[in-house]
Amino acid sequence: MSEKQTDRERAPFSVAMSVYKNDNGEFVERALESITKAQTVKPDEIVLIVDGSVSEAVEEVIQKYEREYTGFQAVRLPENKGLGNALQLAVDRCSYPLIARMDSDDVALPTRFEQQLKCFAENESLDIVGGDITEFIGEESNIVGKRSVPKENGAIKAYMKKRCAFNHMSVMYKKEAVLQAGNYQDWFWNEDYYLWIRMQLKGCSFANTGTVLVNVRVGEEMYRRRGGWKYFKSERDLQKYMRKHKMIGFGTYCMNVAKRFIVQILLPNRLRGWIFRKFARSSNECGNTEE
Repeated sequence: MSEKQTDRERAPFSVAMSVYKNDNGEFVERALESITKAQTVKPDEIVLIVDGSVSEAVEEVIQKYEREYTGFQAVRLPENKGLGNALQLAVDRCSYPLIARMDSDDVALPTRFEQQLKCFAENESLDIVGGDITEFIGEESNIVGKRSVPKENGAIKAYMKKRCAFNHMSVMYKKEAVLQAGNYQDWFWNEDYYLWIRMQLKGCSFANTGTVLVNVRVGEEMYRRRGGWKYFKSERDLQKYMRKHKMIGFGTYCMNVAKRFIVQILLPNRLRGWIFRKFARSSNECGNTEE
């Protein structure tokens, strides 16, 4: 896809983002720069949901982009509604048939959108295209992990039986397919996995690029969020939902819940972080997963 072709022939697309009170202004600006100034193909629209009050530093970044970036739209909510509800609104507000998801503190690689648009152009049946991620702490060059996910539709759907098969901050999807599956809905720390499950039940076609699309900022807080009873119950209830809709059987359900109980309840944060970096970020788990 040449530079002239990307400008003239490519499909237009939106980016859906959300910020809230705990976001860092410097990180938000870096994320926005990575999807605008640094991209080989720039988005036609950015819809940013301001989920309740934010810091002065974040507000300054938002106002800067409102002034300087054509197509930038900030939607301000008077109080925090949570990520699922914020992204539901973002999808509704996006103008274009294709929507890319971006987190407020991550860094998109320069060819991210170009690669995803190429996938959609080559296979019109696709409903969602994601990719791999690297993870860093502090400096972007300090890579501490990588999460690879399966590429092909069949392998992705098999993998969904045990773990989420997309890196949420990397995906680009068809707005129509997301809406037909019921859009984002509130589900504690699992809004994305719940949406992909419902899209799979609707018969959507999935793909991942097999390449790294986003460099993700991580730290101890991320691993802390991945533990505790509330997070475990959220994941357990997703497993119940999949079993109810016959995506998994009883044996797979029991195995999945047992693994989550060990990691999310029994392990301390430091050990949980090591487990995630050592095992849950391995490309070795990207093959087919049998029932």
